[in-house]
Amino acid sequence: MRIAQVAPLHESVPPKGYGGTERIVHYLTEELVKMGHEVTLFASADSHTSARLIPCAPRSLRLDKNCKDRLAHHILMLEKVAQRGDDFDIIHFHLDYIHFPLMRRLKTPHLTTLHGRLDLADFIPLYQEFKEMPLVSISDAQRRPLPFVHWVGTVYHGLPEDLYRFYARHGDYLAFLGRISPEKRPDRAIKIAERVGLKLLIAVKIDQADKDYYQQVIKPLLKSPWVEFIGEIGDQEKNEFLGKAYALLFPIDWPEPFGLVMIEAMACGTPVIAWRCGSVPEIIEEGINGFIVNSMDEAVKAVEKVKDLNRILCRKAFERRFTAKRMAQDYLRLYQDLVTREKPLLKVA
Repeated sequence: MRIAQVAPLHESVPPKGYGGTERIVHYLTEELVKMGHEVTLFASADSHTSARLIPCAPRSLRLDKNCKDRLAHHILMLEKVAQRGDDFDIIHFHLDYIHFPLMRRLKTPHLTTLHGRLDLADFIPLYQEFKEMPLVSISDAQRRPLPFVHWVGTVYHGLPEDLYRFYARHGDYLAFLGRISPEKRPDRAIKIAERVGLKLLIAVKIDQADKDYYQQVIKPLLKSPWVEFIGEIGDQEKNEFLGKAYALLFPIDWPEPFGLVMIEAMACGTPVIAWRCGSVPEIIEEGINGFIVNSMDEAVKAVEKVKDLNRILCRKAFERRFTAKRMAQDYLRLYQDLVTREKPLLKVA
């Protein structure tokens, strides 16, 4: 198939550091190329891909100090997509909704994977207007606020099987990895570490929007002797960071659409202790790859129970459900359904 992947321009594909959406676009693109498909990637010029790259910004916008208006670059990218629309059997967007008016006017089959939260009131009139757009959710939980739109499937994220090395033996620390923000609840992670008497290593990205939260709420907590702040890390450092952890703490307080870090930890054999929010019950198999909790007390008890889990089974749960190959196969089924105008699948994965 001739497939276009349209990525956000905020980060390169793959991203240099934190960037979940761009990372998934990269894994999907590379897997589709490996399968023999003709893939074109619309992304920033500093992206690296086996597909044909159509550069749509000189560099990732987050790292471009001269970029003052990110929307302008995305509008220009959509024009490039439109000019080449007839070159593709299907166009796969990862841009939320900015392309909806355009795709009402192009004949090329398309679909959109929504990577973010959908429980905002602002979205209701927007998605009611564009309710015919073929959409893919990354968890069943993600789609609940918008039951009336045209969902064509749920496709769970996947990682290359050889991306992370399995660690049969764990270290003596807990891990928190991701982004510093109120909904990720790093404060909970710190309190858990203090209560169980284990070191907590924090590897995070701090967005501009979250700097006040970091300065006012989290930074004072970093004085705890049980906390070591590492900062933002890339894939090479991430493998050892997660693989040597006793457990990953995922103490979220929001409707997480997926939570890529959970399957990254699983790929290393590291169990996850996560709050029952959003996609968590779909990702975590209780007593296999971690524990789902509802309170601080339950989280503390779960840390004690981690020692009884088999890290090999944790890795096998990843291999069974969350590989890039499985993700690409799921998307291909959706592509084929849309291209042949058959009724799309209601559920994939």
